[in-house]
Amino acid sequence: MISSTELFLLLVLIVFFVSFLVYSMASKRRMRLVQKLYDAFCAVILVWMLSLVGMRFTNPENQVGMYIWDSLTYIGVAFAPMFMLQIALAFVSGRERMPKRWMFLYIVPVITNLVVWTNPLHHLHYRVFSVIRSELTFGPYILISGAYTYLCLIAGMVVLLRVFRQSSRFHKMQILLLMAGQLVPLTVSICATFLTTGMSIAATPISFSVTLVCNYFAIYRLHLLDVVPIATQKVLDLISDGYLMLSENGLVIDTNLPFRETFGKLYGVSTNRNIRECTACEENNSKNALNYLIASLHACAESGAPMAYEQSVIMQTKDGSATEKRYYMVEITPLEINRQFSGHVVIFKDVTQIKKSMQQLQDGQARLMEQERLALLGQMVGGLAHNLKTPIMSISGCASSIEQLVREAEESQGDPEVTPEDYGEIYDEMASWLDKIRQSCTYMSDIITAIKGQAANVSTSDEREFTLDELIKRVTLLMRHELLVSGCKLIQEQERCPRVTLRGDINNIVQVLNNLIGNAIDAERDSEKKDIYIGMKQNKDELSIYIRDTGRGIPPRVRERLFQEMVTTKGTKGTGLGLFISNSVIRGKFGGSMWAEDAPGGGTIIGFTIPVANTMTGKEGSL
Repeated sequence: MISSTELFLLLVLIVFFVSFLVYSMASKRRMRLVQKLYDAFCAVILVWMLSLVGMRFTNPENQVGMYIWDSLTYIGVAFAPMFMLQIALAFVSGRERMPKRWMFLYIVPVITNLVVWTNPLHHLHYRVFSVIRSELTFGPYILISGAYTYLCLIAGMVVLLRVFRQSSRFHKMQILLLMAGQLVPLTVSICATFLTTGMSIAATPISFSVTLVCNYFAIYRLHLLDVVPIATQKVLDLISDGYLMLSENGLVIDTNLPFRETFGKLYGVSTNRNIRECTACEENNSKNALNYLIASLHACAESGAPMAYEQSVIMQTKDGSATEKRYYMVEITPLEINRQFSGHVVIFKDVTQIKKSMQQLQDGQARLMEQERLALLGQMVGGLAHNLKTPIMSISGCASSIEQLVREAEESQGDPEVTPEDYGEIYDEMASWLDKIRQSCTYMSDIITAIKGQAANVSTSDEREFTLDELIKRVTLLMRHELLVSGCKLIQEQERCPRVTLRGDINNIVQVLNNLIGNAIDAERDSEKKDIYIGMKQNKDELSIYIRDTGRGIPPRVRERLFQEMVTTKGTKGTGLGLFISNSVIRGKFGGSMWAEDAPGGGTIIGFTIPVANTMTGKEGSL
């Protein structure tokens, strides 16, 4: 069991690590990957130590309690070595985000904890569990978990050793601290596994506390993460530009240091060497890029004019741990001495950042276009809901009327005064209401089809010829129930005019008129007259259809922006979508415009003006 000295040491370490985690979580600074991994490492070690303290104060005869505390220790036992390996990988690669492939490292620790907590069902981890070490018998799974622990610890050491020689003096100090943190728990684990003398169960977590301290100084006190951006920027500065001078026969005359550090190493190009000789020892991308450069040099020599092109190059980073794709603008200028071609100067300009900025700009534009498309889709959905409300209410009214007729027929059964002719009238009236329901359903189907077509392709439209009589009849039918419920009357203006045939999608015009009538009904709620007028005016090749109410009117400041923005006079009961969509339909589908003005006797006149496709003269009619 744990001695008093070990208990005191564990409590001191627990207080220290709890304080650090509280400080780390309360800090508002930006957390980098290494810091996040270190905090997670600290958390699992803290759970491990707390579990050991819990075992110290639990009665050994309480097997269930001891088993629970022992199972909790495996959160640290299984995850701590894995986090040590990830910290080493994050240090070497300088990553800011965890790659998805690193998630595979979590598989074994998770399985280990599942096996430990479910051990009574299969006894894979413990064949016999006991707080007395001599009576404890492990199962076969201990070989897998133990091997994974050693694999993570050794792999972390190997990763750090590989970069130790190539690191600067400053980084070597950090690597030595990280290696010391890896070495201490590795040594303790080896001793606990292979030495015959028994070691305390607190020895391993205490050894991991040494790792935590070493990593803390390497990550926080030596400012590891402050050096990475500076070093990265230095590498970018060194490989940013380069130039190459060639003789007329392709001999490399001179290069600068940035070129030698990048293209020189990649292509094998060096001074006093013919550039054509370099293609024999290059492979894949490098060979293709160099061949393209040689072909461009030949074309430039023949034309005698400068030329430029963009070249993408896949090259290794300075530490050789990864590859990156960079873009260069290559400018080739022929050199002439006494009007004789004498060679080339090739300038390489790094445009990688410009490419990235352009890509970000394109991505931003794509996001804006997507937002605009979603806004339009939202407007269409709002218009669909706004437009379907009327036929739904009409269907509801028809259903209520049919329900009343059915009730009347049921109550009249057995009444000698009710004749078969009376039932026939009831059935005829039911059929009439059902026919109106079918018309409303057909209209809703047409509207849904139209909105669906707009969502797929705004330019698509079901165009056909229709008359004003057909238009007004459909609007009157669909708005009948809403007019009855509100107590309003739809009155046709008595103005005689030539019969007009229009061409377009009738459903769009119906949608607009329904919306205008619905707004007029809302405006008439506090009015005593409750009269709504629908009228038409024709001026040369333009036709105006309007709705006039006797309500409270629209304030001038609202009327000025009524069709340009989604504004409403209904407060929280309105969205402004109706008129906004109606204006879009009239302008986009019919090439017209909407307008609004004050009614002479009070109220508002809102209408739209569209070009007339075909005017049939010689025959008059009334709207």
